[in-house]
Order: sequence, then C-alpha cells, then structure tokens
Amino acid sequence: MKVLKFGGTSVGSVENMDNVKSIINDGTKKIVVLSAMSGTTNALVSIAQSLKDKLPDDAISKIKTLQNTYFSTVDALLINEELNLEAKNYVTSIFDVLTACTYKTPSLLLDNEIVAQGELLSTFMFNAYLKQEGISSSLLPALDFMRINRVKEPNIEYIKEHLKKVIDDAPEATIYITQGFICLDADDNISNLQRGGSDYTATIIGAAIKAEEVQIWTDIDGMHNNDPRYVENTSPISDLSYDEAAELAYFGAKILHPQTVLPVREDGIPVRLKNTMDPEAYGTFITSNTSEVGIKAIAAKDGITAIKIKSGRMLLAHGFLKKVFEIFEKYKTSIDMITTSEVAVSLTIDDEKNLDKILTDLEVFASIEVDKNQSIVCLVGHEIVNHDDTFKLFQILQDVKIRMISYGGSKNNISLLVDTKDKINTLQKLNNYLFELVTL
Repeated sequence: MKVLKFGGTSVGSVENMDNVKSIINDGTKKIVVLSAMSGTTNALVSIAQSLKDKLPDDAISKIKTLQNTYFSTVDALLINEELNLEAKNYVTSIFDVLTACTYKTPSLLLDNEIVAQGELLSTFMFNAYLKQEGISSSLLPALDFMRINRVKEPNIEYIKEHLKKVIDDAPEATIYITQGFICLDADDNISNLQRGGSDYTATIIGAAIKAEEVQIWTDIDGMHNNDPRYVENTSPISDLSYDEAAELAYFGAKILHPQTVLPVREDGIPVRLKNTMDPEAYGTFITSNTSEVGIKAIAAKDGITAIKIKSGRMLLAHGFLKKVFEIFEKYKTSIDMITTSEVAVSLTIDDEKNLDKILTDLEVFASIEVDKNQSIVCLVGHEIVNHDDTFKLFQILQDVKIRMISYGGSKNNISLLVDTKDKINTLQKLNNYLFELVTL
C-alpha cells in the first residue's frame, strides 16, 4: 500500500480536487493524507490572533467570512443534494466549534484547536466528493491514531496500534482519507506537527504500515537545485539520498518538512516528490541510494541570529563549551552552525524567543557579540567535502562578506552564513558557477 500526501494548493479549488481524484483513482489501495485548503490555515491563525488581541467581534467576523467561503466551495464541489446537505451540516458544525472558541480564554491549546479545523474540513469535503464520483473511500480520523509524546516526537508504537484498529473499524474501501498536520499530544489535547507537518504525517503513516512508497504531491515538480523564488532557470533534482533531502529541507527547501524522511529511512521506504499540476513529471525520488559526488543543490534559511562568545580564559579551559551548550539546553534553543577558535565560539540560532535570557547567562563568563538578520546558505550533495573543486566556489563569492563557514561536520553539507541582504546575490552567484557553467 502507498501513502500519498496532497498539500493545500492541491486541494485548494474544485478543479484541483478533481486533479487529485484523477491521480489517486487507479484501483489500488492507498492512504491519502490531505492538508487544509490553501489559505485556510492562515485564516484560522488570524482568528486565533484576534482572540489573543481581545477582539472577539473581529474573530467572529472572520469566522463568518470563512464559513461563507466553504459553503460556496461545497456548492461548487457537490452537486448531489444528499452529499451537499451532509457536507454543509458538517461545515456548520465545524464553524460552531470555532464560534464557541471565541468565548474561551486564549492559550496555545486553544490556538491548536482552532487551527486543526482546516484539515477536518478538507478531508470531509474531499471524501464526500469521492463518494459522489463513485469511488470507494473512507475517512480515517487522524485524532484517533496520530499522537506525539512529551518531547513532541511521534509515538510510533501508539500510532501503529491505533492506526491498525482505525483501519479495521472503518468501512472497507480502496482509498482511505486522513488529515495531515493534526495530532493529539501526550495529554490527549489537540496539537499539531507544525507548519508543513502533513509531509511528516505521511511518512509517519508510511513507517507505521510499512508502505511500499510515500508520495508528497505539491505544486512544483520536485525539489529544485536552487530556490526558484530568487533564482531563474532552476531545475528539479531527479534523485536524492535521505541525508541530502534532510539537509536541504532543514536548511530552507520549502517543498519538504524538515523531519519528513526520518520515519521512513530506517526501513528504506522511498519518498517521491510529485507535482499535482503535472503528474507525468518525474519529480524527485528519495532513497538510501547515493549517486554522483558533488554539489547537487543550494538552499537558504532566513531568520538566523549569530552569537560570538569570547573569553580570554577559554584557552585550554576545560568545560567551557559544556557551559555554553548547557545554557542553550536550559532554554531549549537549538544551534544550527558552530565554529570555534582558541578564544571564541561563534554559533547561530533560528529562535530568538529566549535570546535575552541566553545572553544574560553567557555574559556572566564571556563577552558577547550578536548579529541579527542573517541567512544560512547551504550547499548539499554527496561526499562534497571530498570533491576536488569544492573550494573553487569561494572565488565567486569574493565580494560577499561571509560571516561563518561550517565545513566537515557532514560529508553532505557546506554551510555559509551571510547577511540576509546578500542572500539573493549569493544564491545567484553560486547557481551561475555550479549549475550554469559560468567560468571564473
């Protein structure tokens, strides 16, 4: 059995839902994971923000506007009167839940409850549409089997056990529809896998059922060798290893959730990235296999803060790095890049929530320099640290101020830290040199 995930754009209109129907209706059994319709999650986040801002009337107005949008979608999607009425009753029940939320005290739990409604809406409507088209389908409620533990990792054993039960209890079908992104936490509260988490849902399910393959369908034909938002004439990469895909996803390739490949790599379950708008395109195939040595792709991650930690007592000081890392652990802040010298450590973070507290603790034993508005530009490929021409690429960046370089920590990654204002220029120069055969 395969697992296919479709993102918000793929189910963002009646026409696109019809495309999805054509893709999945091949007579084979599969589990289909759906995101919320495009624009819905942003609208729900905005409703939650209005409640935090103590603007309940504004929230109710937004709820009514969104409800009318869904009524219009149901009318366009479902011409069968019985299914149309059933879907409108369901839509009404969801928006009753949202309206009830406006009377509750704002909290993270409330935010999670509000945002979860998008996936519930898209899956119910799409399942009704498949029934209308005479396709054998059944809903599998993700909140009945998808669960994370106290450190926000998927509880795989729980998921395996409960997913099997949910499938066994569901009406027999060729296509099983379920929600991406949403889950329960360790205390049975509604939670989620963060933005882009539907990809992660798909591979978690794929690992749980030992799927033949997991397919991630979006609106682009695979993972590209550079960011098409900033660089012209990028091209999809046909094949990537799990390591290469994970590096690209973590360092800014928006097509894939950073943790997507983790659940499936141990069992060697392949992940295929496909384009809903061009189903015949090859896309990107992610497996344990590695191919040619060299740089395959470039990605960039914004919102980076660099911290230089300098201490005159650091030279040969036992335990200095331990003290530094303990502070970041204390405030649950991950480090992206790190470089060291005899008297200083430079590192980067992408979460400033506890930055002031971190700096206060560091300043007890070191002097600190902070640079905000930085970007990590990441070059990814197989065995690139052993590639003869790797260092030639730095010649093309001689007019770019590089704040840090991380090289050697991974055989598949070289990371450069630059000011965000230099990011696009850096991406374009590297693209010209690496992929457009522009010589120095």
